[in-house]
Amino acid sequence: MSLFRRAIVVAAVTLVALPSTEAGLIAYGICQTGCNALAVACYAGAGAVFGTVTAGVGTPAAILACNAALGQCSAACAVVALTPTP
Repeated sequence: MSLFRRAIVVAAVTLVALPSTEAGLIAYGICQTGCNALAVACYAGAGAVFGTVTAGVGTPAAILACNAALGQCSAACAVVALTPTP
């Protein structure tokens, strides 16, 4: 094996062995906080208090829309959690 090739292999192994920097969980927490803040605002706009309404038969459509939006936002945050952030 030539010296150049050996240097490339050593460099590759070294880079692979280094721990990657990931702030995915921190970004996920920030994202979820934003989603929940928006859900609180949505509930307030609908005249309800976030966390006190169960999704039953008599639940207003606005509250169900808030819940659906929160679900979409939370799903988007899952992508953030899995994405490495340098």
